[in-house]
Amino acid sequence: MEALWYNPVYRETVFVVLLFIFAMGTIVFLLRKKNAQWLAAWASIKSWLFAAPMILFILGLPPGWTLVSLTVLSVLGSKTFFQLTGMYHRSYFVWLSYVGIIGLAYLIYWDLPRVYDLMPMIFLGGICFIPLLRNNYIHMIQYIGLSLISFCFLGWAFLHLGRIALMDSGAFLLIYIVILTEFSENVLLIASKVIGKFKPFSRITTKRTFEAFVLSFILTLILAWGMRHLLPIRSPRFWLAAGTVACFGGVLGDLVMTVIRRDLGIKQVGAFIIGRGDFLRRMDRLIFVAPLYYYALKYLMTGHVI
Repeated sequence: MEALWYNPVYRETVFVVLLFIFAMGTIVFLLRKKNAQWLAAWASIKSWLFAAPMILFILGLPPGWTLVSLTVLSVLGSKTFFQLTGMYHRSYFVWLSYVGIIGLAYLIYWDLPRVYDLMPMIFLGGICFIPLLRNNYIHMIQYIGLSLISFCFLGWAFLHLGRIALMDSGAFLLIYIVILTEFSENVLLIASKVIGKFKPFSRITTKRTFEAFVLSFILTLILAWGMRHLLPIRSPRFWLAAGTVACFGGVLGDLVMTVIRRDLGIKQVGAFIIGRGDFLRRMDRLIFVAPLYYYALKYLMTGHVI
């Protein structure tokens, strides 16, 4: 398949997306000193001023290169997770995780979905041999559990984006769901500082209110409708499904990773290019969005998910 850069629709989409990001960035930059909310919004958006052009360039390459890029991101996310958990020095678990992620990319490329779906169990079986090979039992349940979490979330779940990339109009579908997910999350964070008192997960995070989530959900659905031209089928059920997955899946992924971070007493490792949050924080909201969106698309397109 040829690069999408030869597709005029893709070039037009890239232009519109970048224009929107830079326009919003200019507005937020001018208002950043007004109050803490605008300053937080600027911290969030400025990293995308640098990341968005690179992401859109990669998506414009032939699908195989997009899959390679997503695999690299998956490995980097796994590396960050092992650094967070203090497991980075446990090289047997770390390297087997990397090999497993590369294996997932291989299965995607050669279209072996049944084996791909079995990979979490295959990986679990593989890492259970490490204590036997090392003739050691100390902390091994902890290492096995954390390795499996990393592989399932940052490998198997995240790389469903690679499965989407190889679909017809895959690059457009990826742009669509990533924009919706980021939009939903940022609206939720900003609105939570202004409206709402009910915090359903107050012991995990105090930065999200129920009222702000409802507002974020409504605005995300409106954006999903407004951007439905990126979908191969513009039926309401497609953009409704995408908006719902982006909103609920993004929140779920962020909350799950927040639980892990707070349990470990760690906030972040390094910075994501320039701006708020580390590398893993840019991935966590996609770990549920990616598989849910993939299977929703499969069902809506074919009537089944297998």
